[in-house]
Amino acid sequence: MNDDTPLPRRHFMTALATSTVMAAFARPSWSAEDASAGTPGLALGPEQPFSFEALCEQARALARRPFEAVPVSHRDVVEQIDWEAHSQIRFKPEAALFAAGPGQFPVAFFHPGKFFPAPVHMYRVDNGQAREVLYDPRLFDMPANSPAHGLGPDAGFAGLRIQESRLAGPDHPDWHNNDWAAFLGASYFRAIGDQYQYGLSARGLAIDVAVPDLKEEFPAFTRFYIETPSSDSGPLTVYALLDSPSASGAYRFVLTRGANVVMEVQAQVNLRRDVAQLGLAPATSMYLFSKTAKKTRYDWRPEVHDSDGLALWTGRDEHLWRPLENPAHHRLSLFADRDPRGFGLMQRERHFDAYLDGVHYERRPSLWVEPLDAWGEGSVLLWEIASPEETIDNIVAMWVPKAPALAGSEQRLRYRLYWQAEEPFATPYARCTATLRGRGGQPEHPPRPSGVEKFVVAFQGPALAALPPGAIPEAVLSATHGTFSGVFTEAVPDGTPGHWRAQFDYTPEGHETAELRLFLRHAGQPLSETWLFQIQPDPA
Repeated sequence: MNDDTPLPRRHFMTALATSTVMAAFARPSWSAEDASAGTPGLALGPEQPFSFEALCEQARALARRPFEAVPVSHRDVVEQIDWEAHSQIRFKPEAALFAAGPGQFPVAFFHPGKFFPAPVHMYRVDNGQAREVLYDPRLFDMPANSPAHGLGPDAGFAGLRIQESRLAGPDHPDWHNNDWAAFLGASYFRAIGDQYQYGLSARGLAIDVAVPDLKEEFPAFTRFYIETPSSDSGPLTVYALLDSPSASGAYRFVLTRGANVVMEVQAQVNLRRDVAQLGLAPATSMYLFSKTAKKTRYDWRPEVHDSDGLALWTGRDEHLWRPLENPAHHRLSLFADRDPRGFGLMQRERHFDAYLDGVHYERRPSLWVEPLDAWGEGSVLLWEIASPEETIDNIVAMWVPKAPALAGSEQRLRYRLYWQAEEPFATPYARCTATLRGRGGQPEHPPRPSGVEKFVVAFQGPALAALPPGAIPEAVLSATHGTFSGVFTEAVPDGTPGHWRAQFDYTPEGHETAELRLFLRHAGQPLSETWLFQIQPDPA
């Protein structure tokens, strides 16, 4: 089903998780009198009033005060809980929040460890009153020699995971061993899609991801408030408080588990200080290589990636597709827009034979971001990081407002996240299904011309399937510089209706980065989304 580790096994994630995780309030002391009934059960702290409006006001108040990092008790012990030790510590499912209801989704908790060291406070909310869920080592199964036995009662939890429905029948995943959403590490969270597989991650906030001479800052969720469901049907609502040296924030997540996972997010972000690059609704993924470009003898698998492209639906109602790359040098791309309709990091290659790997990259979910408000002017930022290994999350996509992110300012936004295999909205245009590159020229006419690249770009969709008999779509090409030759289109010879490809040679001019654009049309009408590609000059 899904893997046991709710966040990617990435060195990049490891680095950010070891950075200091922040908290705004002191932890209440544990006492036996606070324990709720039930064995084994969760011990709950005293009641305190809670509302999302009050959480937003707490975030504003935090932003007016100097940042204070939460202390980590027994850090020497926590440092011993590495990946292997952490993977052997499992929360007891019978002790999960809502294990016997109300609601259909029990909530389990993660133990702290070397890569998630700081305590994150968890609260259960009932009728406007919040009670903290208190750490107790008896809530976890762990080996007798686990270093976690050396922690005290103030160790706290590291994050939470939402289990599958406890009311599902025998043909559905057993909730005791399967979860469908997880929040763990800084402000990272993930969900499985309709293929029952974790993959890429979302974040609450990103700060200075791709700013020269500035170190990226990782805001962290420091508190979670889990609302008790009012019935055994419907979504689960989780609130979170975020904090970092530059920002604080309040978040409301309404999580719905169907065939896919949908999260409706309401966020308020308050800035303590000026931020050079404020990233909203960020997504983080991994792309190592694909059939577009793979070095000889590099790897036995044909493709390795959690996502293979960035899809954009602009405020001008244009549908764009940018294949991802693992560049020779870090690469930043900005797609300017006003009031975008949506964007996402997608996994379009869905065939096992494309990967041949037991970790099932073909099942990794795509993540689509749908703004629910007018976001104004800004850019979808794509940051592609040169990476030698699949253990590194090297792709970031996010919305960056055009307006300066100044100290004292407040950002409010609402958006919806779709975790599923395909884009959530149907389009009349054929979608790009493959981008292939090779040497230019024709093998039957050697020698091949030097410096010329051949591209084969495939599209599939109902608009192409509906072409009149004998009609051939036109490839419409443009580039910031360089020339095209040998341009033609043909039906892909696989017998699939509406499956066409464009082929062309591209000859660069000069030594500047080139931006290529392509779409298919017939009788003056576009039939496909617009394919974008960037060609960088060879490094000197």
